[in-house]
Amino acid sequence: MNIILHDYNNHLTFAPLTLTRPVGNLRAGMWTNDERWQFYRPNASVSFQTESYLSKRFATNQIEDNFWVNAAVIPNEFILNEIEKLNQDESLFVNDIFVAHRGKEFNINRTNAIQSDKIVILENRWDLFQKNDQILKADFAAYTKNKTSKKLSSTNTLLGDENQLFIEEGAVVECAVLNVKEGPIYIGKDAEIMEGSVVRGGLAMAERSVLKLSTKVYGATSLGPHCKVGGEVNNVIFQAYSNKGHDGFIGNSLIGEWCNLGADTNCSNLKNNYGNVKTYNYHTKKVEQTNVQFMGVVMGDFSKTSINTMLNTATVIGISANIFCSEFPPKYVSNFSWGGLYKSPIYDLDRVLESIYKMMERRGKSLTLAEKEIIVHLFKEV
Repeated sequence: MNIILHDYNNHLTFAPLTLTRPVGNLRAGMWTNDERWQFYRPNASVSFQTESYLSKRFATNQIEDNFWVNAAVIPNEFILNEIEKLNQDESLFVNDIFVAHRGKEFNINRTNAIQSDKIVILENRWDLFQKNDQILKADFAAYTKNKTSKKLSSTNTLLGDENQLFIEEGAVVECAVLNVKEGPIYIGKDAEIMEGSVVRGGLAMAERSVLKLSTKVYGATSLGPHCKVGGEVNNVIFQAYSNKGHDGFIGNSLIGEWCNLGADTNCSNLKNNYGNVKTYNYHTKKVEQTNVQFMGVVMGDFSKTSINTMLNTATVIGISANIFCSEFPPKYVSNFSWGGLYKSPIYDLDRVLESIYKMMERRGKSLTLAEKEIIVHLFKEV
């Protein structure tokens, strides 16, 4: 089965996260979506149809018989079974939303249209955290079926059904309070929950992620590989390799890769008048009204905040922005901003790359040529 996850005109819908990755590589629940497709169909080839400047890193594997899938669809067995029923040159719509097309080329027709409540589709970037609870529960149930968890150490306190806790080999959890009554907790290989931490599920911790001393986590939260998180976190998704290592609150938020939130960085996730928020729209390039009440910060890859940074409700931060102002930054901070204010200069490209090289080197990683070309492309667009 050759699966191609198609951005389907949603490249800017999920920006700034999708400025550096295709829609199909976004994280929610326990996995990125391409990892989720691979989990359900281990023998399938999974690739991407995305923006041309991303295609060297995220290539398309196109053959004679392809399943072109809306990358914003969260797969499950029901959806996969419906997709696999397609004949050549047939398309599938669920609840009037395009899901998949089978054929050599990408095409759309309404040969198969069904109604179902067994589908999750991401339509806005805030759907990632709003639907994270639902996605995480489904991922946990599918992954842990017929698997045995590592035993929880007696130094911990567990509230709820032990079957809603899964600990991989190599993970370390000591002197923590884990509550699985509202949602499951998954602790990945070599991940760690340090002493004094209090977690109310759902929570998914990918490989080598860390909750630091006395961290408080509640609301469905996902930590990608090698993320380090401390302080107070409520309903947040960290893509990968990002740090929030100290005290401070963020909630209902999306954090990209290789980000760093300085000590006592705090974001508001609710307006003082309890009204619905306005946030930046990358399609219109304007701050626009939403129907969402709770929304924190969305931060693109490689961005950073200094100590004591205050972020307003529904703030959007582009890629490789450095925020070090003593006041609230604007609701939208552009790519490569040096300071984070309306009139802040643009970060020098050589210094951008030097900073990234050093940051990745600390984790034993290096910037690939394809990744560098993406950054250079985005810098030229500023």
